[in-house]
Amino acid sequence: MKRILTVQDISCLGKCSLTVALPIISSMGIEAAVLPTAVLSTHTQFSRFTFRDLTEDIKPILDHWKEEKVGFDALYTGYLGSGEQIDLMKGMFRDFGEGVLKFVDPAMGDNGKLYAGFDMDFAKEMGTLCAVADVIVPNMTEASFMLGVKYEEKANAHYYLDMINELRGLGAKSVVITGASLEDGKLGVIGYDDSTKSNFSYFTEEIKARFHGTGDIYSSVCLGGLVAGKSLLDASALAADFTALSIQKTLEDEKGNWYGVNFEQAIPMLVERLK
Repeated sequence: MKRILTVQDISCLGKCSLTVALPIISSMGIEAAVLPTAVLSTHTQFSRFTFRDLTEDIKPILDHWKEEKVGFDALYTGYLGSGEQIDLMKGMFRDFGEGVLKFVDPAMGDNGKLYAGFDMDFAKEMGTLCAVADVIVPNMTEASFMLGVKYEEKANAHYYLDMINELRGLGAKSVVITGASLEDGKLGVIGYDDSTKSNFSYFTEEIKARFHGTGDIYSSVCLGGLVAGKSLLDASALAADFTALSIQKTLEDEKGNWYGVNFEQAIPMLVERLK
């Protein structure tokens, strides 16, 4: 069985980060190992929450795995809370990453703004982690801040392709920009696949709703698809379709929660598509 290590926080309630990555990766027939970076009572869209930083635990856990000669088929980083954690991830890539797929979701902002607690220095530091990754999946906000360029809510194909080339210039091999749109009513991804040396795009019908955690869902399915043997285009399409279906299931549920999407109800589609 293939094994993915996912490194991000645990929001105990809220359907994001590890509480999304673990069940999705497992449902794809892949073992999910976890390295939590923090524990929160809820995700940060709640009005108040508890928070415990686990930075000091990361290196001892990695050292123990080295002693046990543990290996992984993919290393997946999501939300990281500090520059120190980014440095630890670069060390993890060096120690565990030889011949291993290194996948970075630089989760740090959306809608043209960085999340609370992050600044331009953090964005530039995140760029150094993306530089040593095989696949990165930033949204437009995250790409803009890492490159130090103006965020464009509406962009044309040339803008996306130029941004992809600049991100590759940092060192990243394959790049997928999420939340991309070239026409009204369509939302999806535009990317570059280093294995085929070609650009690609995939779009679904835009659903006029926004929920926390959908980026984590997309990343988890995309990486799971890659580890399962799919091309980057096919994995990206599967992830986009699954994310859209998860949102749709939530909107259809009269008791759907505001804080996250009903990805659990979309898992049968995911299993079927992987057959």
